[in-house]
Amino acid sequence: MMMSDERPILVTGAAGSVGAVGRAVVGILRQRDLPVRTLVHREDDRAEALRATGAEVVAGDLTRGADVVRAMAGCRRVYFSMSVSTSYLEAAATAAAAAREQGDLEVFINMSQMTVSQMSLTSTTESRQQRLHWLAEQVLDWSGLPGVQVRPTVFMENPLFTTFAVSSIAKDGTIRLPFGSGRTSPVASRDVAEVIATILVAPSPHIGKVYELTGPRSQDLTGMAAEYSEALGRSVTYVDVPYRQWVDQELSTLGLPQHVFEHLAGMARLHSEGRYDRVTHDIEKIIGRPASSVRDFVTAHPALFQG
Repeated sequence: MMMSDERPILVTGAAGSVGAVGRAVVGILRQRDLPVRTLVHREDDRAEALRATGAEVVAGDLTRGADVVRAMAGCRRVYFSMSVSTSYLEAAATAAAAAREQGDLEVFINMSQMTVSQMSLTSTTESRQQRLHWLAEQVLDWSGLPGVQVRPTVFMENPLFTTFAVSSIAKDGTIRLPFGSGRTSPVASRDVAEVIATILVAPSPHIGKVYELTGPRSQDLTGMAAEYSEALGRSVTYVDVPYRQWVDQELSTLGLPQHVFEHLAGMARLHSEGRYDRVTHDIEKIIGRPASSVRDFVTAHPALFQG
């Protein structure tokens, strides 16, 4: 499907690492021969890889109005995303202001988080990053832009399931996380990227909608371990680690920025409190196939689990 004109689609956050949703969106759109412009924070190998797809690459800062206006000029469809950052709300507000000033957008897709659907102005148990996502949604709602809110649950590519689970599986065949009996329905980033690309190609039916994206089932970590076992052909079991022990002895060893550290710690705590026990069928409704399972993900990424 070709767009009604040749104006580029703007994709921000395409050089991000966790999940790499933006990069996948660019790839899907370029495979359809659609014009794409990406806004990246710096010129590096990731920017060159995006250029290799045929996308136009602009380097800039999402919190600087002049950079965002320059990147958005001539674009009528925008996908906004940004990595975990203390500047997230500032960037979202800047992008919304630039879009309003331009005035002729067909769609502004915002990458949010599933936790927002259970938050309020007075809730206090979420991480600061989750709070910034909630506030960003308020700003975009107030803006009057033709918006679409996309709220994925935790990604299968999140460090909780890659850095930590992959390491402990390789070491002794266990998944060591402080989730207790909490249930979760992680989503594959590729599924999220396909949803976003589908909306960007034909946005009209989606304007004003909120899509909550999950995997095909919600289960505890024992159930997830069984899917890992089936995919890997060897036994994987879940070990519930006390939350404080996990934070102090495992999460703290990664040397993460404080904001990212607190966000991951908050996600782990909310898992144990049942906040990720959600299942929707929005992925299948939009892209016409069921969401990928944990087993699908593990099977599709054998190199991640080697050694």
